[in-house]
Amino acid sequence: MLRFIFLPVSECRQNITKPMVALIRHFCDCLVAGGLAILLYRFILQTTITRQKSQMMTTPNDLTLYEAIMLLALREEQGTMSGAYVEYATAGALLAELLLQGHIKVDSDNKDKVAVVDSSATGDALLDEALQTILEAKRPLTLDDWVQELGTIKDLKHKVAAALANDGIVAAEKEKVLWLFERRVYPEINPEPEQRLRDELRDVVLSNEEAIEPRTAITVALANSAHLLPQVFSKQELKDRKERIKQLEKGELISTAAKEAVAAIEAAVMVAAIMPAITVAATTSSPSSC
Repeated sequence: MLRFIFLPVSECRQNITKPMVALIRHFCDCLVAGGLAILLYRFILQTTITRQKSQMMTTPNDLTLYEAIMLLALREEQGTMSGAYVEYATAGALLAELLLQGHIKVDSDNKDKVAVVDSSATGDALLDEALQTILEAKRPLTLDDWVQELGTIKDLKHKVAAALANDGIVAAEKEKVLWLFERRVYPEINPEPEQRLRDELRDVVLSNEEAIEPRTAITVALANSAHLLPQVFSKQELKDRKERIKQLEKGELISTAAKEAVAAIEAAVMVAAIMPAITVAATTSSPSSC
């Protein structure tokens, strides 16, 4: 009846046992609602990809900074995005990543403008796009200027979500809104990377450990800038650990004093600093409602 949905199963038979395929086929022959069939399809896809990826991603640090922010921003079931100005937090993550990898630096001899020191490809499409944008700029800009500039990269959020889909963490889908409009959604199909990320953030914020890995501190700062920490912590936890979060944002607890790491944290905190200006600009540029 609904056997057309099993084409992906036949292609992935090496990952799913024959008894499992038979059981799923029998169950789906009894389904009468297309929605249930889609849910089952997602289960099959998750089972296959989870097996393939489980050995590839073992720690939160396997994620890029921008992927970590997007994972926190995505609502697991719906695949829609939460948080404030996620694109600017993503831009901060791109800058922080380029700083950590030594492709750019903050030039203190030139009014803290960003300078490219290594124009070679990073091997990451989105990072390469950001690096090329900085390289081709007509004049050097500061970190806060670049947060705003890179935040306007076309389809930035969807490009990050597509990277997560390529890693088998989310599925890239389209759904109808009010039966008229179509939107892209990214429901989670492999929850393990996000759960490890959340566990890492909780360990860092709720403990009193002093030597914190720079990437984790940067992730906390970026998530706080985009108002994503409430996705990980309760209101009481955030209140109790407010000073700890400030210490992480200032770079006081990182395990290395490398200039790149400190500058990367500054890029993360810069997102929060420019939010008021972005909000005012968005409000004044939008037409008044009747």
